[in-house]
Amino acid sequence: MTNFLQFLAGMFWYSILILLPGGVFSVLLHFLLSLPMRRRDRALFFLDLLETVLQRGQSVEQAILSAAENHDRAIGVHFYLVAAHIESGDRLGVALEKTPGFLPPQVTAILRAGEQLGDLKKVLPACREVLRVAPDTVRTTMHYMVAILMLFAPIACLLISLLSVFIIPKFKDVAAGMGAKIWPFTSFVFGLNDAHVLIIFEMILFFLLAMSAMIYIGGPGFIRYFQFRGFPIIDWIAWRVPWKQKKLQRTFSAMLAVLLDGGVPEAEAVRLAGNSTANEICRHRAARVIAALEKGVKLDEAVRAFDDSGEFHWRLTNASHANGGFLAALRGWHEALDAKAFQQEETAAHTVTSGLVILNGLVVALIATAMFGMLVMILNATLDAT
Repeated sequence: MTNFLQFLAGMFWYSILILLPGGVFSVLLHFLLSLPMRRRDRALFFLDLLETVLQRGQSVEQAILSAAENHDRAIGVHFYLVAAHIESGDRLGVALEKTPGFLPPQVTAILRAGEQLGDLKKVLPACREVLRVAPDTVRTTMHYMVAILMLFAPIACLLISLLSVFIIPKFKDVAAGMGAKIWPFTSFVFGLNDAHVLIIFEMILFFLLAMSAMIYIGGPGFIRYFQFRGFPIIDWIAWRVPWKQKKLQRTFSAMLAVLLDGGVPEAEAVRLAGNSTANEICRHRAARVIAALEKGVKLDEAVRAFDDSGEFHWRLTNASHANGGFLAALRGWHEALDAKAFQQEETAAHTVTSGLVILNGLVVALIATAMFGMLVMILNATLDAT
């Protein structure tokens, strides 16, 4: 009976000290990793609401106020902030801009362009394209990166610190007392450790991983805090990242096609399409296209100022001679841009993750080799002494 009670007490403390913290950590990790998908689901819900309201011919603003009266927590607090701005007299586009954490910036810009066009229904497909989810492999790799951040990097920093303070100095004292000759490689690794190079490397790696995880989890609402009006560094980086650039090109092309099919003048269509990307670099390039149009250049030639590769030029040239409108003619190119973007993103994610594992493995191998080398030298010195 006593042994059984001791077993129950042991299981109780095991649950409190091991299972409970592990369960809390797992729930917290799942909550953080699922934030991007929950934001996307809420944005899709909002688009479904807009589409339903527009099909019925009702007022969008009034429908949002009616939906807010249900006090449903699933749609998020930002939806109620949008409803509050609308209730104070703002239009939908203004209310969305005042609530930047509700929708991705590109979706907000596209809806504003549709509001200026006078037909929100036409731009909803472009909004859904922006919200298209990344492949499962990319999301899995990102989750794996965050797991490395949460588990391996802090543990590596702790272990290297413990080795530096308690283990390596003792080994050095023992080797010095026995007159053991230290290998050059071991001296090199211990010198790196004494200079805190290894721990600084792990801390820098941890910082980079933390920033990547915060960008992934925080989304556009977090990134906008690093944007400067005079120097849009975030927009510049987004344009230089290959898969981001292709997604921006797709957004610009899709919106331009929708606007041209809607009979909007070319210059105005280019301006609205540039604004729909929510990227200052794209806006500047769209302004160059408009300047070329004002000089009498045809649209298919003027878009060379937007796309350096020249592919957009001949795609738009072929689309202008096709039947069924620009959007239908350019759909194949939009799908190709998506496929290339997903492929590049997946390659980059796997490369970064594999590189991090290899780098950490090299650090562990350096320390392990140096430590075993020191042990071998101490054993040799002991055998020589005997």
